Amino acid sequence: MARIKVPRKSTAMDMTAMCDVAFLLLTFFILTAKLRTEDPLHVDIPASTVTQVVPDDNLSTLTVGQGKVFFGIEGTDIRKALLEEMGKQYKIPFTPEEEQRFSVIPTFGVPMSQLRQYINLDEEQRKTFPAPGIPVDSTANSELATWIYQARIVTRNLKNLELRFAIKGNAKDEYPAYKSVVDVLQKQGVNRFSLITSLKGK
Repeated sequence: MARIKVPRKSTAMDMTAMCDVAFLLLTFFILTAKLRTEDPLHVDIPASTVTQVVPDDNLSTLTVGQGKVFFGIEGTDIRKALLEEMGKQYKIPFTPEEEQRFSVIPTFGVPMSQLRQYINLDEEQRKTFPAPGIPVDSTANSELATWIYQARIVTRNLKNLELRFAIKGNAKDEYPAYKSVVDVLQKQGVNRFSLITSLKGK
């Protein structure tokens, strides 16, 4: 007796739902991704075997290198409020437009006397601007100390959190290059901070 052949039917899958999910995921990652900005001060950070990740928010980064100190803080709202407070401290009235421009500058290294000029430059001009670094000295008028103090106050007022600090420096620099920055932190009672390193290969 002959076998009856069952006709094969092509299996068709509706890919519409899968495409929707793929595009939703892609959109999510694009909108939530943090763009890596170029550091205004290039430093060759030391290597370490510790793999603790530095947080993305509630953080201030102090970059040390070439005899200069650069200050950075996360959060556009924090930067705006911080510039307003620093303007009051040094009697420099910044406009709302300048506050907005400053809010997208992640790291800078200029004294208050040059800050307005630096803010009003475009991104390409800032890369070539001869930034001398934020003044760090042992007197009560240390601009770095004022930035750190006001940043802590603003973060506490806006987010009800204690600001964390990380020091990023050149692997070839000697300890005295960092000592002045550490002294400024410790004078304000900040004895816990992170040192940013790259992962050391085994």
